[in-house]
Amino acid sequence: MQVDYLIVGLGLAGLAFSKELEKNNKSFIVFEDHSQNSSIVAGGMYNPVILKRFTPVWNAIEQLEIALPFYAELEKQFNKKYNYPIDIYRVFKSVQEQNNWFIASDKPLLANYMIPQLINNKYEGVLANFGFGKLTNTGRIDTRILLENYRNYLNNKDLIKNESFNYSQLLINKNDVEYKNVKASKIVFCEGFGLVKNPFFNYLPMQEAKGELITIHAPNLNVDFLIKAAVFVLPLGDNYYKVGATFNWKDKTTHPSAEGRQELESKLESFITVPYKIVEQTAGIRPTVKDRRPLVGKHPTHTNLAVLNGLGTRGVMIAPIAAKVLYNNLENDKALDKEISIARFK
Repeated sequence: MQVDYLIVGLGLAGLAFSKELEKNNKSFIVFEDHSQNSSIVAGGMYNPVILKRFTPVWNAIEQLEIALPFYAELEKQFNKKYNYPIDIYRVFKSVQEQNNWFIASDKPLLANYMIPQLINNKYEGVLANFGFGKLTNTGRIDTRILLENYRNYLNNKDLIKNESFNYSQLLINKNDVEYKNVKASKIVFCEGFGLVKNPFFNYLPMQEAKGELITIHAPNLNVDFLIKAAVFVLPLGDNYYKVGATFNWKDKTTHPSAEGRQELESKLESFITVPYKIVEQTAGIRPTVKDRRPLVGKHPTHTNLAVLNGLGTRGVMIAPIAAKVLYNNLENDKALDKEISIARFK
């Protein structure tokens, strides 16, 4: 079998790159073994403001200009809803935070998102003695349903191999690569934190940050916005809420833990006082990079091998634009921004 590309991994990075190939009439096969689930268990929020310091997320406006139409196209393709716009209410902890909010909301990059007024509304079961700051033009992507739909789509077209990728069986030639019975011009690795086992790219400084979330049922918590305090509380409908997330740099497993659950409950109860019941707990490993920039580019020696990884906590925003720039680099030799190029790690 001859194709233009092999793709290893079908999280948000793999999905975004395969859609870029489809758009450009390039053939491909995806290898996916379901071992990495950070995209599936993610909160899926898109928000251009770092809520700890009220500063802009790196390159956020450019990311959203690509990402929002990208998800709209997928909604049209599958006749499904994935994008759920939702406001964010940031709980203030002090008068100083209130002042910092007003200063930040006056900045041009943030003015379209941060409402320059104090929200003092009272909501049953929510402790917010200093009020809230409101963010608008934000939302969440239902990554779990999106990836399920896209995986089924690839299955139906016989474009996905549900198996682990064996690096030792990859033959690298001058102008192409061969894997088992498939020959391709290039291969792109989008395997999340599985990259640490990839012999071609494991020199890159990937950091694995385990994140855990719980889903709760809280009939008396009647809010239709995301609350951000010690953790986030994201409405899912019918009085269900997703709560997260933890950051654990030591535990490399994808199994939910008692410690993670306890941490989430403790932080949740610091500002939520209504009764709730935990109905689900999930965990995943975020592929992060110390400088908080993605890993994009060609292998320094084997230029028909490439990587698209390290999307961290903002994969929903970064994946579509990173896939586009990688495609233009591989097909049109367009230079990568130094901030995202893996050439920054030599």
